[in-house]
Amino acid sequence: MERPYTILSCATSVDGRIDDTGPERLRLSNEADFAEVDELRAGCDAILVGAGTLRADDPRLLVRSPMLRERRRGQGRTENLLKAVITRTGDIDPTARLFSTGDAGALVYTGGDGLALAEERLAARPSQDPPAEAVDAGDPPTAEAVLADLAARGVERLVVEGGGHVHTMFLTSGLADELRLAVAPFFIGDEDAPRFVMPGAYPYSPETPMSLVEARSLGGVAVLRYCLKGRA
Repeated sequence: MERPYTILSCATSVDGRIDDTGPERLRLSNEADFAEVDELRAGCDAILVGAGTLRADDPRLLVRSPMLRERRRGQGRTENLLKAVITRTGDIDPTARLFSTGDAGALVYTGGDGLALAEERLAARPSQDPPAEAVDAGDPPTAEAVLADLAARGVERLVVEGGGHVHTMFLTSGLADELRLAVAPFFIGDEDAPRFVMPGAYPYSPETPMSLVEARSLGGVAVLRYCLKGRA
């Protein structure tokens, strides 16, 4: 299957949690790491998250640095990436910042009854917002269908930024090429806190491990980069 080079990017605690259970988003990284992730985004064509991340964080998923946006313009690209969200139900908020910001538009990957609901929600958006489209990616949506559609749209590099269900989908399917983890120097210790990944059948086992290609400290945060498919 033709597909984009796919990079999973996530910040976690030492015990593998991506947030706590408090009302405010927990800061798991630092400015130096944020800058590196911004550089990573700027080198990609599309960025993808799950509906849970959309609801919990209301992210804009933009390239933050004016210099990086200018560099993309000089390359003949949009300032920001094409945005994508995966949802089983199609229940997305049309006023979310993901849909109202940026200059490359957005895609909502869903299926079954979710497709009609997503189309209805997107139709309620203000006409001045960037374009957004609901796409049938199966019922339930699959990583294979999402990647095939993105490839058909000319996407060559994709960065996936969570949450746990989406990371699990890509990792268990074996369709990710690279994993970048920023590990904060503390524990959350709450069983109800959201996880980096869920239980599943992963192709990366003690017999077939991932390849650690980089490990370094970035302002107290451990940055680990793994090659998953031999393409890094």
